[in-house]
Amino acid sequence: MRFTFILIFSFITLCASTQEVTRQDSLRGSITPQRAWWDLVHYDLSVSVMPASRSIKGTNIMTYRVLNEGTTELQIDLQSPMELTSVMQDGYPLKVRSEGDAHFIQVENIQAVGALKSIHLHFEGSPLVAVNPPWDGGFSWQQDSNGAHFIATSNQGIGSSVWWPNRDHPADEVDSLDMHITVPKDLVNVSNGRLIKIDSTSATKTYHWAVRNPINNYGVNLNIGDYVNFSEVYNGEKGPLDMSYWVLREDEKKAREQFKQAPMMMEAFEHWFGPYPFYEDSFKLVQAPYLGMEHQSSVTYGNKFENGYLGSDLSGTGQGLKFDFIIIHESGHEWFANNITNKDIADMWIHESFTNYSENLYLDYHFGKDAAREYVIGLRKRIKNDRPIIGDYNVNRSGSGDMYYKGSNVLHTIRTIVDDDDLWRQTLRGLNTAFYHKTTTSAMVESFMSTTLNQNLTPVFDQYLRTTKIPTFEFKKDKKKLSYRYTDVITNFTMPIYIMINGNLQWITPTDQWQEIKMSKKIEKVTIPDDFYINHRKL
Repeated sequence: MRFTFILIFSFITLCASTQEVTRQDSLRGSITPQRAWWDLVHYDLSVSVMPASRSIKGTNIMTYRVLNEGTTELQIDLQSPMELTSVMQDGYPLKVRSEGDAHFIQVENIQAVGALKSIHLHFEGSPLVAVNPPWDGGFSWQQDSNGAHFIATSNQGIGSSVWWPNRDHPADEVDSLDMHITVPKDLVNVSNGRLIKIDSTSATKTYHWAVRNPINNYGVNLNIGDYVNFSEVYNGEKGPLDMSYWVLREDEKKAREQFKQAPMMMEAFEHWFGPYPFYEDSFKLVQAPYLGMEHQSSVTYGNKFENGYLGSDLSGTGQGLKFDFIIIHESGHEWFANNITNKDIADMWIHESFTNYSENLYLDYHFGKDAAREYVIGLRKRIKNDRPIIGDYNVNRSGSGDMYYKGSNVLHTIRTIVDDDDLWRQTLRGLNTAFYHKTTTSAMVESFMSTTLNQNLTPVFDQYLRTTKIPTFEFKKDKKKLSYRYTDVITNFTMPIYIMINGNLQWITPTDQWQEIKMSKKIEKVTIPDDFYINHRKL
């Protein structure tokens, strides 16, 4: 089933773990034999967009490297009602057998290991219209207040194959991408990477955009409208970074003021996470007819040029009104989602937990640690604990939407456990170095953090990511003795916390077994700080 979170902008397909796994689920979510024998190298995507008929037509020239001499079938994904009209290789048509949205292409011969091969995928049709973008993905065909076409794509969750043919699985990112987007001559196209050139005819303009870094499929996007552009250069950790902004003509004045937060975002995130991962491709904010999405180097924006989330504070503390939620959150994904990408969407917490936490770090950098902690703790009221954060593997199913608010609170808890902000910062930057432009797994991220932080975080990750149980710290005091333990925990769970006893800080490491502390004076008051995402109960 598909569940829509009203207060979350990256679309998440939420499926109960008991839901039946279909053949289409497995074809979409696993590394099938028809995917395993080749590696993506380059997409050269040409698309003509025809607003009057709400249809598109194009070709994707896909270059791949042969990894092993396996099957002669190659799997490409393209969702109905789009049609794969023909497939060519070396000038000859290839046979295609289709099974739902998976299309198996029969290459002529077993291809030599190491060979670079290209295949031409011709497609056309009227792509699925997004009913409630970006949560319900597809094409958005809108108009601005002047009646000009305002068109965009958003397809996280539902998949980029909703509008163009590709290898629609996150484990293998394409190394580079060229896009040639043809639109009516009075419109502007903005896509990923850098604008190389514009070719014009009497009726159309074709915009050539080039991405020179690996990019995940769902990050590839089209934005079409009556755009104006303004730019600046940010002097970042790797030197000058081009930052450009594309907004509707009618909104330029508001954008010039609101987008002053973009370099503030870059300063904060380069501090915490390391250099922006895509200097070669630049950074763009692009106005879209929906709330926003983390399209790589082409972050889309629709937050009405106001702070908060559509003017509201998700934390209820006032701290969320100190920044434009979409600028900060969706740009944070450039590090967590676009630089570091999950191999399977079951591990999408890597994208969403760290990026939700980036809002907290933005506040920390610009407004102080107290503002940051107040904000992240305020988000806890939105946690549902309905299902585990980690989803089902190999079937294209993510975990609970708690990967946002619960995930950020788990990270805040770990930071508190570590009690060393320099080491914490080194770890966040280290993640973006170790997994730079790579796809990865939860297990790899968990191991890296435990090693770098010199903490055995396995019980913490197992408890918070793989169950819905929140540890309860139980305690009882008897004159000079304090007894304590955890309940509602997995077997062998342990996690250090500090408590305040008579106003004095005391670090302890509870387990599910009773332990005790003996003090020199009678215990009058025990306080458990809110920084740890736990329940507590005095007996």
